[in-house]
Amino acid sequence: MLVLLWVLLFLVGACLILLMPALWGKQLYNTYHDARTVNCPETHAPVSVRFNALRAAITGLSGPPRLRLVDCSRWPERADCGQECIPDAARSAPAAEVEATTSGKTFPHLPVLIATAAAWVLGLAWHSEYLFRPRWMAALSLTDRQTRDLVALWSPHLLTVGACLLFAYGVAWVITWLGTRGLLLGVRVAVSLWLVTAAVILLAARSAIPRDLLRIEGSYTLLAALLVGVIIGRLPRRVFLKDSE
Repeated sequence: MLVLLWVLLFLVGACLILLMPALWGKQLYNTYHDARTVNCPETHAPVSVRFNALRAAITGLSGPPRLRLVDCSRWPERADCGQECIPDAARSAPAAEVEATTSGKTFPHLPVLIATAAAWVLGLAWHSEYLFRPRWMAALSLTDRQTRDLVALWSPHLLTVGACLLFAYGVAWVITWLGTRGLLLGVRVAVSLWLVTAAVILLAARSAIPRDLLRIEGSYTLLAALLVGVIIGRLPRRVFLKDSE
């Protein structure tokens, strides 16, 4: 059973390693994806240009983004231009950014961190000696000494934090994609993601997980999912950067 825990730790760690570059790449892609209006160096008239957002996102992971235009309102007639407008285009704000500022929408990073911390603290209490640690030890066939040694390691705590963080970002991403917030919506999204995750884990390793451990961890993860959904779905908007009621 400890092998299963180390496998889960490896999977969560790999996801966390890939999460940060993926979020940064997505941010770069969104930054350079939308069209911008600049004055053409040749005609000094306004033109609409668009960067190669994928190229900017990939190159931006290892240094400054390498910017090239992929479209211009003067193309294809002037597709062979020197693209001297790139510095001005990089400084100008895309239309989507102006709309986002006006509407006050932003990705809820702070609520995600708060929800992650809350779910992790719930896990500490849930697996404490005052609640379900004795049953958890019995389900894993661990002695008291083995349990103390396991608790003293960083890896189980990192596993829990990483899993909570990934789940909270998943809930936040779905809510942001839906374009609305609310207590019931947050709960529905969190429970839906929990059901999908639980189904995948059960199909992959049901025979290797004791039934009592399934009940303990299933109850904890469901309560943690509800907590994450409530926090992300209903946390006051004043904690959102550039977001108002």
